[in-house]
Amino acid sequence: MQSSPDQPAVSLDGVAITFALSGGKTYQAVRDIDLTVAPGEFVAIVGPTGCGKSTLLNAAAGLLVPSAGGVEIFGARLSGLNARAGYLFQADALMPWKTARDNVAVALEPKRVARAEALRQADGWLARVGLKTFVSSYPHMLSGGQRKRVALAQMLIRNPEILLMDEPFGPLDAMTRQIMGNLLLDLWAGDRKAVMFVTHDLEEAIALSDRVVVMSAGPAATIIGDFKVGLARPRDTAEIRLDPEFHRIHKDIWESLRAEVQKAYAFGEAG
Repeated sequence: MQSSPDQPAVSLDGVAITFALSGGKTYQAVRDIDLTVAPGEFVAIVGPTGCGKSTLLNAAAGLLVPSAGGVEIFGARLSGLNARAGYLFQADALMPWKTARDNVAVALEPKRVARAEALRQADGWLARVGLKTFVSSYPHMLSGGQRKRVALAQMLIRNPEILLMDEPFGPLDAMTRQIMGNLLLDLWAGDRKAVMFVTHDLEEAIALSDRVVVMSAGPAATIIGDFKVGLARPRDTAEIRLDPEFHRIHKDIWESLRAEVQKAYAFGEAG
């Protein structure tokens, strides 16, 4: 199915998600979520710890069914898993007994791609993410940044129309995060997938995205801000942070985010 430029890639309409707890209790993670991501748009989602950022990604992936509201993908109601999306998690999901090449190629198995062709494509993607000489390496032989590159290639080889990314660079050191951010932008610039990118790092969110969506503290978190990032592309994630406009955007977003971070901290202490 081809993407329609007239329909949002992802649309969350009045979404609420409530989890059942022991003893008949419930916990409402998010409520009244209205969010659209256009085809080719890079949207970052920030908010305090526990505000439901990952919950929204899981709803867009079809891993969670909303308690209220609905999710549409390119104008069609989402029912079941979102086959048009790729999901990159924070934690490594590589199989330790497979080489980098096989970890990437395995993503094509559901499409019944012949093994020889899958390996050829895997080698091509590993070259694109800078791992041409590591195709035969196992995950334990790779650095954290290299493993994340394998995971990125594993997601992209399927050619998803939507990229769902849950703090994918969180475990990495600051320098490696910037390198991975630049790599992601270079790959994204080639065909402009729709991206929902969850991060706790406001600077990373601004450096990468077209829009930054701010969520309130949980429980029953909702969207409290939606900020356009008008910084020119292409960008270098390190150099763009020196731009005065970057600092103005950061100041505006932080003003709406700061109180929510303090609320989340206070709620954690009370709990």
